[in-house]
Amino acid sequence: MEITIHDNNDVKIVQFDGELETNTSHDAEVCLNKLLDEGVKKILVDFEKLDYISSAGLRVLLATAQKLKAEDGALRVCSLNETVQEVFDISGFSTILSVFKTESEALDGF
Repeated sequence: MEITIHDNNDVKIVQFDGELETNTSHDAEVCLNKLLDEGVKKILVDFEKLDYISSAGLRVLLATAQKLKAEDGALRVCSLNETVQEVFDISGFSTILSVFKTESEALDGF
């Protein structure tokens, strides 16, 4: 899995390319925790290039969202493909996290 990060004003946009699962979730966690340690309050995770997410990946997202909320920040996710959307729906993460269809919709009002 490849991870890229870019800025849009005060929002850090993190894009995962590949699969976010047991073997790659640690890398994702390290990346997101580094942003938190740097004081980032707004993170958008763009799943446009993500093929699959497992429960390990979901746990990383949940932990990040909880840490951001405790610091008056927010985590949003966008551009879920059909497979990832299904995992979100079955696990209930579609209602736990702020999910948007596109990056521009997710950034609007962030």
